[in-house]
Amino acid sequence: MKTINSLSGGKTSSFIAAHYPADYDVFSLVRIEDERCRFPDEKVRQMVEDRIQAPFIATAEDDTIIYTMLDLEQYIGREITWVTGPTFDQVIKNKGGYLPNKIARFCTTEMKTAPIAQWRYKNIDDDVKMRFGYRANEMRRAKSMNEKLNDNGMVEVKIVVGKHPNGNNKWKTIDYCKPSFPLIEANVYKDTIESFWNDKEVRFAYMNNCVGCWWRSPLLLSHMNEKEPAKMNWFAETEENNKGTFRSDVTFREIMKWKRQIKLFDDDFNECDSGYCGL
Repeated sequence: MKTINSLSGGKTSSFIAAHYPADYDVFSLVRIEDERCRFPDEKVRQMVEDRIQAPFIATAEDDTIIYTMLDLEQYIGREITWVTGPTFDQVIKNKGGYLPNKIARFCTTEMKTAPIAQWRYKNIDDDVKMRFGYRANEMRRAKSMNEKLNDNGMVEVKIVVGKHPNGNNKWKTIDYCKPSFPLIEANVYKDTIESFWNDKEVRFAYMNNCVGCWWRSPLLLSHMNEKEPAKMNWFAETEENNKGTFRSDVTFREIMKWKRQIKLFDDDFNECDSGYCGL
């Protein structure tokens, strides 16, 4: 059985990479096509394109995540495999213009899970144990994943494995992985992880996941608009140009227009405000 560390670019999954060497360390990059959000370092942008073998204009996440993965690779001394699926724009187009939301959360499946699953299908002819960055206080998330395992004790994922003669996608359900939660087993909490990275030369984003993740509170999204106005505008325009909204209570354009009575600071929020990408 082969081992894979599923990396998100956050401190927790990076902690796993640093402490639990695996046969493979894999990161899935979420891309968007908006030139106004173009990754600013052209040399690094080209490096990313070479790794993913696909065009890279921008990411829906904080740009720092690119440096996180490059720094982390140097720190752990192992190659990190980068994968990517369709751009966020294309994923929405493929869904007929309907937006993902808290009920239909297909963004994680299409842009995180599926690209890694397809890479795993093409490159690993063996069972896989995949390590996920759930900490000791996140047993509920681990329990939820374990409750969905098939009779083989595996997470199943449906992926595209080719084309039919008529051009339609050929789908296959595969045994994706046997999940593993080493931080729960080792009773590791956030304070241990934060302390570990304090003096390491690995750069991390203010918050992980997409800048405009709709699982975040509207107040935090408003704060993110101050930090990343171009990317928040991509979310607002995507709502305006497609079907439905990301949230049921407020649009992104409304959030961007908020005039707050107090100044918000980075320390006013933590990852509990941020939501999870499901990895």
